[in-house]
Amino acid sequence: EYVDAIIDMADSLDMYIALLPSWGDKVFKNSWGTGPEIFTPDNARAYGQWIGNRYKEHDNIIWIIGGDRNPRAGSTDITVWNQMAEGIAAAAGGYGNTLMGFHPQPNRPGGSSTWFHNEPWLDFNMHQTGHCANQGTYKFILHDYDLNPTKPVLDGEPLYEDHPNCFNAKELGYSIPDDIRRIMYWNVFAGAFGQTYGCHDVWQMHTLDGEGINGPLRPWQQALELPMANQVKHLKHLMLSRPFLTRVPDQTMVLDVQEEDDDFIIATRDSEGTYAFIYFPKGKTCRLDLSPLKGNTLNSWWYDPRTGNAFTGPTIAKTDQVTVVPPTSGKGQDWVLVLDDASMGFQEPGKMP
Repeated sequence: EYVDAIIDMADSLDMYIALLPSWGDKVFKNSWGTGPEIFTPDNARAYGQWIGNRYKEHDNIIWIIGGDRNPRAGSTDITVWNQMAEGIAAAAGGYGNTLMGFHPQPNRPGGSSTWFHNEPWLDFNMHQTGHCANQGTYKFILHDYDLNPTKPVLDGEPLYEDHPNCFNAKELGYSIPDDIRRIMYWNVFAGAFGQTYGCHDVWQMHTLDGEGINGPLRPWQQALELPMANQVKHLKHLMLSRPFLTRVPDQTMVLDVQEEDDDFIIATRDSEGTYAFIYFPKGKTCRLDLSPLKGNTLNSWWYDPRTGNAFTGPTIAKTDQVTVVPPTSGKGQDWVLVLDDASMGFQEPGKMP
């Protein structure tokens, strides 16, 4: 009844719930979790039907199968999760009445696609790129984006704010906004249909009189006002200020040979060529190919991912090679170059229609 009340409250606030039918330790505990291990191929479908029937009238639920576990080789885990998902879909009246993903642990190169990409219940793929700052998460998103049949992909658990880097705060410190922002823009520009945000203090609802898991830094109430908790919206506003559903990744626009480090510049554009976004994590000078864009005259803008503000740049003639110098450079000086076909009359980037 408590879960019912939370789902109803979220609905009253026009919010969606990502609902996990079970945490992964109810299938197997491995090295963490308390269990009990109760689900088998014989009972998982019945449970899925029960919980699916309970919430089939709610249209604000996104079903997340898996519960932070990767299926073990040589086990029945894949069958258990398939049966649970099929039970939910059957109770809801079919696949068209559910929206489902699978929350894995870190896995390379594919996330949920490794085990479930061709399953009819899986509507979108999820990754957990994990809690290390020094990795090219865009590669994992692009891997799933390129799969056939085509399914949307999302990073369901990226580096959290206030999280010990690689769970090793003593040697590597904690995550900082620069790293979290970079991962977010990398993922979405590589083809993800959105991005999740998490905070190490908030997920565990840490308080000063609590024991804390993996070294939280502050009470959860204070963490609600951390920098990235307020900066995530700038990515959303940018993406929705231009045609969203026709957007594709296009790394061919970046001409310079790049190392796979935290200065990696990444590009995305409209499939019709009406606009492009190029993300510069550290404001590095770069050569770009603008020929995939439609108009011969391009309006340029610089969008600040830290503030959501934008200012106009020069009008640029379309060419197959132009050198671009961002307004500032260095760690924490990330920018998005926005290029628009001048004939489209797009509004300022980040301004919602």
